[in-house]
Amino acid sequence: MAHEKNHDYHILPPSLYPFLGSVGGFVMLFGAVLWMKGMTPFMFFIGLAVVLYVMFGWWSDVVAESNEGDHTPVVRIGLRYGFIMFIMSEVMFFAAWFWSFFKHAMYPMETFSEGQWPPPSIETFDPWHLPLINTLILLCSGAAATWAHHALVHEDNRKDLRNGILIAVILGVIFTFFQAYEYSHAAFGFSGNIYGANFFMATGFHGAHVIIGTIFLFVCYLRVRAGHFTPEKHIGFEAAAWYWHFVDVVWLFLFASIYIWGS
Repeated sequence: MAHEKNHDYHILPPSLYPFLGSVGGFVMLFGAVLWMKGMTPFMFFIGLAVVLYVMFGWWSDVVAESNEGDHTPVVRIGLRYGFIMFIMSEVMFFAAWFWSFFKHAMYPMETFSEGQWPPPSIETFDPWHLPLINTLILLCSGAAATWAHHALVHEDNRKDLRNGILIAVILGVIFTFFQAYEYSHAAFGFSGNIYGANFFMATGFHGAHVIIGTIFLFVCYLRVRAGHFTPEKHIGFEAAAWYWHFVDVVWLFLFASIYIWGS
């Protein structure tokens, strides 16, 4: 019959979420500018609330579509390609901070870095104490996520799947706590020198990605408890694991370049 589906693609119905997300993002960023200028933060939080609402509603719809069988093998391939492209864009985002750090390290300017790198007035972190501990924590978290993925795909062991994701989440929270502790004991600030600006922008954005990835994995943990994911259909968890491994790799480059080489 004419109205029956005779293809493997998922034709989405009209949705207001893209428009609402755009408006919320604009309001949030405009409100952030006002807030940084010493004005009210009210507009920023309104935009943030709209963005969070769109994220929750839109992704809830995607989960419902998967549970209803709309994510055919062809659709799942598209979702994988889309997430790979997203991670590639994130790689380019961090490349900008590494570029800035290496540029000023190799060609220190008197105006910004006192002609030396790191600047003589900067007391850098010892990479072999808390930064090394944080590196081990994040790597163990990535290993736990890999264990969970193996338990799902190769063994269909939901107990190990749950435990692996939960361990990854807990270690991600510990990493964030230690990073905040390190920031509170920094002997330099964000402003006043290019080293501090580069350090806090690179590690700070990485910390934001750790928080996002931790939430991503925790949502997967809740979905596992709700009975979601099978060895054949687990795009949501697979994307979370890819994102978490991306966060791990970025941290290894940060640890090697900024904490070790840059100190």
